[in-house]
Amino acid sequence: MFQDPHAVGQAVQSGFSGRRILVVGDLMLDRYLWGDVKRISPEAPVPVLHLSRESAVAGGAANVARNLVGLGLDVRLAGVTGDDAERRLLLELLAEQGIGTDAVLALGERPTTTKTRVVGNHQQMLRIDAERSAPIATDVAEALLAAVGPALSDARILVLSDYAKGVLTPTLCARLIAAARARGVPVLVDPKGTDFARYRDATLITPNRVELAAAVGADADDLDALLDAAAAMRDGLGLERLVLTLGDLGMAVADAAGLRRIPALAREVFDVSGAGDTVIAAIAAGMAARLDFADTVHLANLAAGVVVGKVGTAAIARAELAAAVAGESALEQAAKIAPPEEIAARIEEWRGNGERVVFTNGCFDLLHVGHVTYLERARRYGQRLVVGLNTDRSVRALKGPSRPLIAEDDRARVLAALAAVDAVVLFDEDTPLGLIQALRPDVLAKGADYREDDVVGAAEVKARGGQVVLVPLVDDRSTSGIIARMQPSPDSEKEA
Repeated sequence: MFQDPHAVGQAVQSGFSGRRILVVGDLMLDRYLWGDVKRISPEAPVPVLHLSRESAVAGGAANVARNLVGLGLDVRLAGVTGDDAERRLLLELLAEQGIGTDAVLALGERPTTTKTRVVGNHQQMLRIDAERSAPIATDVAEALLAAVGPALSDARILVLSDYAKGVLTPTLCARLIAAARARGVPVLVDPKGTDFARYRDATLITPNRVELAAAVGADADDLDALLDAAAAMRDGLGLERLVLTLGDLGMAVADAAGLRRIPALAREVFDVSGAGDTVIAAIAAGMAARLDFADTVHLANLAAGVVVGKVGTAAIARAELAAAVAGESALEQAAKIAPPEEIAARIEEWRGNGERVVFTNGCFDLLHVGHVTYLERARRYGQRLVVGLNTDRSVRALKGPSRPLIAEDDRARVLAALAAVDAVVLFDEDTPLGLIQALRPDVLAKGADYREDDVVGAAEVKARGGQVVLVPLVDDRSTSGIIARMQPSPDSEKEA
C-alpha cells in the first residue's frame, strides 16, 4: 500500500512535473518480425513463420528513455551508435518521442547494436544480435563526457543503463558518478556483468537476481544468499540503496534501515523484455518527484506489472500507470479491513515510523454525514485512524433485533472507502475493551455525547500514557433519526 497515495496520484497525473532526467548507456535498436506459425518446414524440423509485419523500437538505454518520456519526463540521452542506417532509424524513433539525442555519438568502427526478434503467435521464437561489445576507446569516452556535461548541469537524476556493450567502462562510470554527485545529482544504475565495483558511490543500483548472482558468484536460486549479498554489496560499494528485482517474487530493498521485501503483483506475463528498464525509469521518476522511497519502489512494482503483460520491448505510458495506481487504490481500500492481529502489526509499524494512532468504535449503520465528519475530526488527533466495527450480532445485542440495517461486510467496506480511515477491524463483543487492549492505541476517541468516565477503555489507554478525546458531533444527524423519517406518518397511513 502507498504511504501517501495522494502524493503518488498527483505525481503520476502531472507527469512528474516534466522534470529532466539524463540517461547514459548502451543504445540499441530492437527489430521485430511478426507472424503466424501454422506448420513445420519440410526442409528441417523448424517452424515456418508467415511474416505479416515488421516493427522497430528503441532499446537498451534508449528504452529507459522511452519509459521516462512515456511517464511525462523531459529526457536527454547519451551513448554511442554506429554510423549506419540503424543509427538513422534509431534517432528518428527517438526524435518522434521528443528525446534529446545531442550527446549520441556516431562511431564508424562499430555497428549500431541491433537485436532482431522473430515472434510467432505472440511468442518469441528466435533472437538475432548484431553488435560489437568491446569497450569504447579512451578518446571516445572523453568525447562522451564532454557531450554529457551540458545535460548533466540541469538534470534532476542521472541514470546509467548498462547492457555490457562497452559504453559504461569502469573509468567512465567513476567519472560520471563523481561529476553527478559533485552537483548533488542522484545516480541510479541498472547494472550488468560481474564487475559491480565500477558503480561505487552511486545512489542506488537495481540488479535482478541473475545479475547479482553473477556478480557475487552465488546461486541465483538461493534467495537467502542473494538477500545477504545485496545487503553486503550496498555497504561495500557505498550505495545508499540496492533494489533487487526478483521477478514473480517481487523486489527487495537494502538500505540503512536494513532489508525489506516488496511482494510482486499478480499479472499474466507475456514477455519480460525491458521490464528492468521500466523499473529503473519508474524509480527515477519517483525520486525526481521526491516521493517517499517506499512509495517509489511500490510504483515501480506496479509499472513492471504493466509492461510484462505486453509482447516485445515495451515502455509504459502515464495513462497506464495512472490506471494501475487507481486500481491499487481500490485494492488498498479493501485491504484496510483486517483481523485484530494484522491490524496490531500495522499499528506497530506505524508507531515505529513516529505516527500517532487513533482508535474509535461504533456500529456505523446507515453511514451518514455525521459519521463521516466525526471520523474526519477524530483522525486529526493523530496520523492514523483505526475503526472498531460492531459485528451484526453485537449490533443486535445493543440495538435490538431490527438492526443493523446494513450487514457488517458492507458497513466495513464503506468505512474503508473513506480517506480518513486507515484500518477497519470487526469485533463481536458487546464492548471494544478487549480490542482496545490488544491494539494499544495512542488516542482513544469517542463522541462528545459521552463523558470520559463512561468511555470503555479510557482507563486502560490513559494508564499506558495515552490520551482520551471527546470529538464534537454534528447536530441533528443520527441513524435513528433517518430511520424515523423513513417511517410512514399516521396521516399518510390514513390517506392510504
